[in-house]
Amino acid sequence: MMPLYHISQQRSESFFPVMVASKETQIYRHDVDKLSVSEREGLLKPYLPQNQPTNTKPLKSQPIRHFCKVQLHLLAYALMHALFSIYIRFRQAYHILLDRIFAVLYYHHRAPELIKQDIQALTRIPQHLTVILELKEEEQGFVGLEKLLDDVAEISAWCAGAGIPMLSVYERTGALKDHLQRTHRAIASKLHAYFGRHVPFLEIQAPHVQSFLNGEDLGQSPSSAAEDGRSTLVDLTKTLTEMSQRNKLSAEDISLDLIDAEISESVMTEPDLLILFGPYIQLQGYPPWQIRLTEIYHSQDNNGVGYQVFLRALHNFAKAQMKFGR
Repeated sequence: MMPLYHISQQRSESFFPVMVASKETQIYRHDVDKLSVSEREGLLKPYLPQNQPTNTKPLKSQPIRHFCKVQLHLLAYALMHALFSIYIRFRQAYHILLDRIFAVLYYHHRAPELIKQDIQALTRIPQHLTVILELKEEEQGFVGLEKLLDDVAEISAWCAGAGIPMLSVYERTGALKDHLQRTHRAIASKLHAYFGRHVPFLEIQAPHVQSFLNGEDLGQSPSSAAEDGRSTLVDLTKTLTEMSQRNKLSAEDISLDLIDAEISESVMTEPDLLILFGPYIQLQGYPPWQIRLTEIYHSQDNNGVGYQVFLRALHNFAKAQMKFGR
């Protein structure tokens, strides 16, 4: 009987608070029912927000004002575009006219003597010139490749006439690497048209591809394509890491001079001047290590390889001041 009595005692204790709460609730409701409406509002008034408008009128829609605002914004937008388009057209016309004037006044006529005459007043010329050419998607095929090879041959002849000993041509897709022998023939033919029998020394190089010197096989040497710079950096990093792990090379021996020497030997030396023949400044994945100190020339609104752009780039390079910071 003791366990049963204990259980019944717990049940009576658990129901006791419920009975008390129910009694208090009844007393509260009985008191509230005695309050009037004004007294209830007086009790709640201190807890209400102050200065709350009692009668709020809905905002009237103003379609005319909204329409005028939208039209004003459209007018300002169209006016800005019209002014900018007019400026672009005038700028393009000015540059086209300037290029035509330079093309008439300074034309090489495939004569190296005239090229030397055009640059004789320059205080210095680059010893290593590099250019970025593009084989466009709509021009891919035989016609596009022939145009690309002709541009490379023309620039090579201009460099030879100006006394620039080294030219690097960067083409992102690697079309020149795939047709190295055709490139050699195109350049040799163009040099023969410029110089006649006194054709200058010609050597064409490309990484991981057999190079050509007057049609002879010389082995491997540097060149420029989109994958060359990346693969060279990756291979150099792997090589230095493996040599360091095998204790053949300490971390103190790895310096900027070492990296620069290895990359210059694998890809190419650092050029002095980079010429962009496109309408926009696009490096197209050009190896960044090689052009960290290179002077870059870009002719605005130009779209194609031209002798006047080449000549203005040389004049701009001669006036440039190289200030190397610490």
